[in-house]
Amino acid sequence: MAEGLRDPIIRTVPQPADMNGNGDIFGGWVLSQMDHAGGSLAARVAKGRIATVAITAMTFVEPIKVGDLVSIYGKVIKIGRTSITIDLETVVQRRQDPDTEIQVTHGTFVFVAIDEHGKPRPVPAGAKG
Repeated sequence: MAEGLRDPIIRTVPQPADMNGNGDIFGGWVLSQMDHAGGSLAARVAKGRIATVAITAMTFVEPIKVGDLVSIYGKVIKIGRTSITIDLETVVQRRQDPDTEIQVTHGTFVFVAIDEHGKPRPVPAGAKG
């Protein structure tokens, strides 16, 4: 996913409150950011409410540091009757080396389109990522 021009779904900078006892950013923090990013993309595809139903794959490649510029990119890889599967990649630019992008996580998240009662509903026909 890293090749070519692209826009991140989310771009943020973690703060000291987001770090664990080792000085790195909590894995849960990045999972939360990825869920927000994937949910945003899934909601656009579903044209409405969605819910996260699974993280089918998750890889932590490198630690995230306080002050890193964190960018999360997503791509729809499958649309089912009610579900949307999204491939998410987290990339950082370190403060001391802003010209280099480093992939730090990669995950596959599954969302389901839901109605006003929280029940699964069909993804609109012709939906694309």
